[in-house]
Amino acid sequence: MSKRDYYEVLGVNRDAGDDEIKKAYRKLAMKHHPDRNPDNKDAEEKFKEAKEAYEMLSDPQKKAAYDRYGHAGVDPSMGAGPGGQGFEGGFADAFGDIFGDLFGGGGRGGRSNVYRGADLRYNLEITLEEAARGAEKTIRIPTVEECATCHGSGAKPGTQPKPCPTCNGHGQVRVQQGFFSIQQTCPKCHGSGKIIPDPCRDCGGAGRVKKQKTLEVKIPAGIDEGMRLRHAGHGEPGVNGGPPGDLYVEIHIRKHAVFERDHDDLHCEMPISITVAALGGEIEIPTLEGMARLKIPAETQSGKVFRLRGKGIKNVRSHVHGDLMCHVVVETPVKLTDRQRELLREFEEISSGNADRHNPKAKGWMDKVRDFFGN
Repeated sequence: MSKRDYYEVLGVNRDAGDDEIKKAYRKLAMKHHPDRNPDNKDAEEKFKEAKEAYEMLSDPQKKAAYDRYGHAGVDPSMGAGPGGQGFEGGFADAFGDIFGDLFGGGGRGGRSNVYRGADLRYNLEITLEEAARGAEKTIRIPTVEECATCHGSGAKPGTQPKPCPTCNGHGQVRVQQGFFSIQQTCPKCHGSGKIIPDPCRDCGGAGRVKKQKTLEVKIPAGIDEGMRLRHAGHGEPGVNGGPPGDLYVEIHIRKHAVFERDHDDLHCEMPISITVAALGGEIEIPTLEGMARLKIPAETQSGKVFRLRGKGIKNVRSHVHGDLMCHVVVETPVKLTDRQRELLREFEEISSGNADRHNPKAKGWMDKVRDFFGN
């Protein structure tokens, strides 16, 4: 499962200081704390996400590893990477180092420190028309590339990294605690096994530089809200020759002025006059392909739904189109002239003589009211 950038989670810039990071975390923690949001899974996940981000960015060693290697540098599930904590392997591996020293077994030696890059997520907002017809969008995403000056070594041209004198290039050191000898990540080289006496000026010794990358995204026709498009190899680059992660483009559809989408169907409201509702007629209604004509039968009531088959959205996995559901709303006229009021009163007088025939719904409703009160 892909993780969001820790700075994005806390809503701070990458050059934010300790106080700003702490302030941002406290604000999120108070907002999403489980005690304030009982039975709210979304708030609980956001609280955990903010807590994890703060734990990484508030620790100078972990923050340095994350800034240099991304999630790969601090993710325990990928081993104890540069700047990371914990043991590589399982229970037996962890305690093998301790008991190996006690009984002469020795350690495992250095590690390869090769890690796959972390996956990235990009939120892309598109229009309903683009979702229905498909589109091609150009996006710009932040990326980290190998420094062209030092070719990823981190050292100034003409020089080379040297083995770390603290761990002798192993990336791990042993700390004596009573009878036990515990293997830990080297605090000087952060597990890389090397130091750079003369860092490259362009990348500051990181071996990689931040850039913006342009990517063409092809959006298939019929794509829906929340669907993701995977672009293999466009995530964070790997560490020490490891493969890059993937980029997931998550689709969000902008609210439309006329239509509401329900899977492959579209819904819209269409106001009609009292005259058209009573006498019938034809009206023009909008579709994604242009205007269409709809025949309104006489005596149509407000709320009546007319289905236009095949005028919805094509399913993203098939060639079947959804339908357009037109919800008719009978509009009461406003700003009447004296003559219009006179005609309506005359119409009401004529209709009241046979209300049961002309207004059956009103009669039925009144009958229910009388039954309720026992009259």
